Amino acid sequence: MARYTGPTSKIARKFGEAIYGDDKAFEKKSYPPGQHGQSRRRGKQSEYSVQLMEKQKAKYSYGILEKQFRNLFAKANRSKGVTGEVLLQLCESRLDNVVFRMGISTSRRGARQLVSHRHITVNGELVNIPSYSLKAGDVVGVREKSKSLQTIGDALAANNRVYEWITWNSEKMEGTYVSIPERMQIPENIKEQLIVELYSK
Repeated sequence: MARYTGPTSKIARKFGEAIYGDDKAFEKKSYPPGQHGQSRRRGKQSEYSVQLMEKQKAKYSYGILEKQFRNLFAKANRSKGVTGEVLLQLCESRLDNVVFRMGISTSRRGARQLVSHRHITVNGELVNIPSYSLKAGDVVGVREKSKSLQTIGDALAANNRVYEWITWNSEKMEGTYVSIPERMQIPENIKEQLIVELYSK
């Protein structure tokens, strides 16, 4: 399946935020990429441009392509809740994102690879679909044969993030997706209302 596999620092610089986490290259060059990135004088952005930028930022942050993202929006739009909030909740409930949140991988890109390479289980069953949507109460774990993988061990050792909607058992190397997070619990700096306005045109 097609995925963005290019340089992450360049994308982070484009949005002016370290959307892929700590990045020394971004810290050194926090201005936009390109020959005139540092000196370019930018005029006032149009409303459409601002909305498009926010959608692109959300897509790159979660590692989702346009068609999938549009499908998620359609699903969120059909739901009873606030569309923008539900959209982010759907992104957060993806298996690759939860693997990342649990600290099994240091990045969503790495988490996606662990899932597709059959290292992750959901409720005891192997699942190799990164976009698999979790439900509250689902247990996500590391496959028995994969528990000795150094990349997973290093990621868990370096993880110091705690999320209210996720629990983690380090002995069993499994965690529970306890509940769907509220918008205020989701740490991503995304103005979801701009995305809703863009798709609603």
